[in-house]
Amino acid sequence: MAARMRVAALISGRGSNLEALIEAARTPGYPAEIALVVSNVAGAAGLKHAAAAGIDSLVIEHGAYPDRETFDRAMDAVLRERKIDLICLAGFMRLLSPAFVTGWLGRLINIHPSLLPAFKGLHPHRQALEAGVKLHGCTVHFVTPEVDDGPIIAQAAVPVREDDDETALAARVLEAEHTLYPLAVRLIGGGQVSLQGQRTRISGIAAGNGDDVFINPGFHPAPDEE
Repeated sequence: MAARMRVAALISGRGSNLEALIEAARTPGYPAEIALVVSNVAGAAGLKHAAAAGIDSLVIEHGAYPDRETFDRAMDAVLRERKIDLICLAGFMRLLSPAFVTGWLGRLINIHPSLLPAFKGLHPHRQALEAGVKLHGCTVHFVTPEVDDGPIIAQAAVPVREDDDETALAARVLEAEHTLYPLAVRLIGGGQVSLQGQRTRISGIAAGNGDDVFINPGFHPAPDEE
């Protein structure tokens, strides 16, 4: 049996996507293991998920370093020492330096709460509501030096309801994230994702078999429609 891909999750806060990845990695046959959790915040709640699962975790506080590049070099050294194959940004609230991103190009992924390339940057749910879109969602993509850019691996869509506010829409998208991120990691760990310039190619997928890279976790009817 082939060795499982070693994944490091970088977090800054609650770590709900980390929890989803940990749960997925417990599934028999899942091709990746969460080998390390790194937080730049000592009190990050997500560290408790790592401890409960018996996963090694480290705190590398960004405030202890004079600049972003020095901090990133410290993280890079740890990740390489632990022989990490893939880095998952899971609510990591720091911009990464171009040198770090370039060094991990093709092995560094992020989940962004919008259907990229729409609504990059901060407050994507607010942007979606202001734009009046009827579909919103989340995107897993390879990280490049440009913020919220890079080849798209998988997406999930959710409906935008007439009575939505940012909180309600964010909760619906977060639920989709917890399905999408483990799917994307499974595809990468299974060798099904290849980079071709600015696009990805996903092999071994047949529509409707549960491996689709664009998923709709469910158009649940509004309460007055049930």
